[in-house]
Amino acid sequence: MSNQKGSAENPTHPALDDAQVPGVVITHSPASSGRFIGSPSIAILPNGDYLASHDFFGPKAGHTTSATSVIFSSSDRGKRWQKIAEIGPLFWGKLFVWRDAVYILGTRHEYGDVLLRRSVDEGRSWTEPSDATTGLLRQGRYHCAPCPTLFHKGQIWRSMELFTGGDWGNFDALVMAASADSDLLKAENWHFSAPLPKQAGFSWLEGCMALTTDGQIVDVLRTNGQGDDRAAIVHVADEGKTLSFNPDQDLIDMPGGGSKFTIRYDSATARYWSIVSQQTNPSAYRNHLVLTSSATLRDWQVESPLLFHPDREKHAWQYIDWQFEGDDIIFISRTAYDDGLGGAHRAHDANYLTFHRIPNFRSRQPELLTTG
Repeated sequence: MSNQKGSAENPTHPALDDAQVPGVVITHSPASSGRFIGSPSIAILPNGDYLASHDFFGPKAGHTTSATSVIFSSSDRGKRWQKIAEIGPLFWGKLFVWRDAVYILGTRHEYGDVLLRRSVDEGRSWTEPSDATTGLLRQGRYHCAPCPTLFHKGQIWRSMELFTGGDWGNFDALVMAASADSDLLKAENWHFSAPLPKQAGFSWLEGCMALTTDGQIVDVLRTNGQGDDRAAIVHVADEGKTLSFNPDQDLIDMPGGGSKFTIRYDSATARYWSIVSQQTNPSAYRNHLVLTSSATLRDWQVESPLLFHPDREKHAWQYIDWQFEGDDIIFISRTAYDDGLGGAHRAHDANYLTFHRIPNFRSRQPELLTTG
């Protein structure tokens, strides 16, 4: 699949031309393969190269027993990508860079053990998490997504959920942390909070660690069952041992809060930013991608539309992971789009991993996205 110029640079485009996939195609997996592209993750290496990762899910992916993830590299700021590694088991993985190494944190498979792998050769080879000294951090039925790590006061923080069984959505929230100076592959160096049980009336999952303006650590979680554009703020206390949530105060209106999101803080604007699949105003599934920001983590506004397709059944940009790069934002997407082979199985079951750039994101103004 050849690379193609993206349309994220122009937020006022008309309805997308089905003959061209927006963005740069990193990889493609047709619906007929039974292996759908999930868990997009991106990192910028110290030398400026980009790394991207994804896993596979679907009827032929084996993701419920021993999942596979793939690593790609770009040395020209995202114009071209090369597959450099395939690793397993690893599911729901998130890349992050710490000191002279790159790590990927996820689970063994769907609802599996927590695994951490490390690479010291820019993502080409990875450690094997065979025991509690080499990256097997916790055994159990864990759930996560490619959610960002938070570095704060000498600690590395990550969100996680515990699947308690039964129906989908039975997730307890928790966080995990380790000293940034410790050997991160050793399980003894990580501590896990007590799980905070699923709340009545809705599910929460795929939390994003963040630091509030007054220096408090929180886990901002996607919600299901509270409206499509709502999120939940869980407070971390007691050095990461306990979590708390007040349903009267901590359920917030957030565009895209019903689908996985990544939040990052920009000191130049003193605002938090996110790229989200907005699902209301207008009604959408994951076919309406927007750039949002907040000064408080509680009051969010849409800064600019990015991508839209009028069909919500087989088109989507979802599970966006992104990074600041100077005045730009770079992001990758689990993308469902036309491919000349029948397209995606459905919007949820992506057939592409795509790369996009938002230039000069701080100067963008809210604009009405036209759909033609």
